[in-house]
Amino acid sequence: MQLRRHILTLWSACAMVVALLAVGCTSQPTAGASPGPAFNATDTAWILLMIPTTERARLLTELAPSRTADPSLAELAAQTGSRLGGDLRRLRAVLRLSGVPDTHPHEGHNMPGMVSLGTLEKAAATNGQAFDRILTDALHAAFTQVRLLCAGEQTHGQADEATELAAAIVRNTAEQATRLDKLRAAQPATSDDETTVAPGPGASVARTSIASRTPGVRLPV
Repeated sequence: MQLRRHILTLWSACAMVVALLAVGCTSQPTAGASPGPAFNATDTAWILLMIPTTERARLLTELAPSRTADPSLAELAAQTGSRLGGDLRRLRAVLRLSGVPDTHPHEGHNMPGMVSLGTLEKAAATNGQAFDRILTDALHAAFTQVRLLCAGEQTHGQADEATELAAAIVRNTAEQATRLDKLRAAQPATSDDETTVAPGPGASVARTSIASRTPGVRLPV
């Protein structure tokens, strides 16, 4: 419960996330093994925040092949999705090293910077330029938050495995963000009547896939 409250506090006060990460929490989840001495509260809180953030962003990029008509954006989404998949594997590996179980403290929540469940559902029912705007705006917000969280981990984390991974994620995210910003700047304005299309079978399939791959999460019907 202490770690859950710590994580929710971090997200609800994004402007103070670095300071809160420095403070950390005083206890770890009682289920499972205790973290090794090299991992402090900042390390484990950062990992448990980064996993859901990365999962949601990857789910969004996986919608791009059937939704965007922009080859450059499709390429960026594919490369970003591949990188996010690699980040997830490394984050979970570092979590195992820490000895802290993944209790899904984020379950069912839409946190600042995280791609929301509503955004995923809307993206699954949208295509063309409207989808492109949803994708680029959501990824921009996610990249911004990831860099903030990683900066806090690099400053206040203790385990080399975690701080080095944070540094690598920052480098990769910066490269992706630079390309994304150029594509966003070139996008035409999207009118209100272009933001969604009537959900068809494809949207239902995408919505089902999103829900089934996000443990504990149910998207609105």
